Amino acid sequence: MQKIEAVIQPSKLDAVKEALIEAGVEGMTILEARGHGRQKGHTEFYRGREYSVDVLPKIKIEAVVPDTIVERAVQAILKAAGTGKIGDGKIFISRIDEAIRIRNDERGEAAL
Repeated sequence: MQKIEAVIQPSKLDAVKEALIEAGVEGMTILEARGHGRQKGHTEFYRGREYSVDVLPKIKIEAVVPDTIVERAVQAILKAAGTGKIGDGKIFISRIDEAIRIRNDERGEAAL
């Protein structure tokens, strides 16, 4: 099993969620986040004054998936979230040793 964490633009949430479901991802956690990468935020004007916005709104999607669909899920995220512009986001993949369903103590991929 592997955990896929994707930080994406908020406007891409629905497209990414639908693409992951089509790719076979059965469950995911979606979090609102704020941060910045290489773009380092931007400056805006409000009532004639300039100010810096150094953390931008993002969405973080987490999903633990069987090894067999990791690449399919990653490609679904890339296709749905990518615009080719700075700030599209990042995908992180890490190994999960165990998953346990609290309700009935199922373990491993059966718990997903």
